[in-house]
Amino acid sequence: MKFYKYQGTGNDFVMIDNRKLFFPKDRTLIEKLCDRRFGIGGDGLILLENDDAEAFRMVYYNSDGNESSMCGNGGRCIVAFAHFLKIFSETVRFNAVDGLHEASIRNGIVKLKMIDVKAVARDGNDFVLNTGSPHYVKYVEMLKNYNVYKNGNEIRNSPTYEKEGINVNFVEQLNDGEIFVRTYERGVEDETYSCGTGVTASALSWFTEHSGEEIRVKVLGGNLKVYARKSGDSFTDIWLEGPAEQVFQGEIEIQSLMS
Repeated sequence: MKFYKYQGTGNDFVMIDNRKLFFPKDRTLIEKLCDRRFGIGGDGLILLENDDAEAFRMVYYNSDGNESSMCGNGGRCIVAFAHFLKIFSETVRFNAVDGLHEASIRNGIVKLKMIDVKAVARDGNDFVLNTGSPHYVKYVEMLKNYNVYKNGNEIRNSPTYEKEGINVNFVEQLNDGEIFVRTYERGVEDETYSCGTGVTASALSWFTEHSGEEIRVKVLGGNLKVYARKSGDSFTDIWLEGPAEQVFQGEIEIQSLMS
């Protein structure tokens, strides 16, 4: 099987051109392909498939092998992949599990339109919202030294969120136009170098209490930008922007992995 490996600010994915629908959507196989010691390795696996209405469809699986909700960095990476496959030149529309997305690519920088967010809820002093995936946002100090795994795992597995799971973002405000975000991701069940929907959720939580329509976001894997327009308690015209690149490509024998 031919595969490609992409990363967006350190969030990495096994990418497969599945327009001919040859890939066996087997949970165990996907989990093994994402294994960093016995497979290719990745935070998730993404299939690019044909779509009846748009340029292509994105099908996303977490590294545990289960099909999941929207992945923002994965969305940016599949746009770069589709551009590599010459499906489009500069701008594109595609469908994902959470609906229609628009995107553009220029000099390796992908700008991806996210779904509108109708409301930002509160859990005590923290924020809860859905940006294509459910997210919990908590503001902390000294984030560089914060135990993201321990505290993220506790919130994700708390009675309120244990059943459906939730991604947990810890945010430190660096200055008036920049925040630092670290994320514990459900499905991966660990901290990742970056989470696109988490960065988006964190940015929107910042916009709820600050003016402006653009913010820079620092993550462990690099830097992103988020743009959004606030209208009352809701947000529209939300864009996630940052680099996405092909790391390598190859072939792998999958029959043995399915046994």
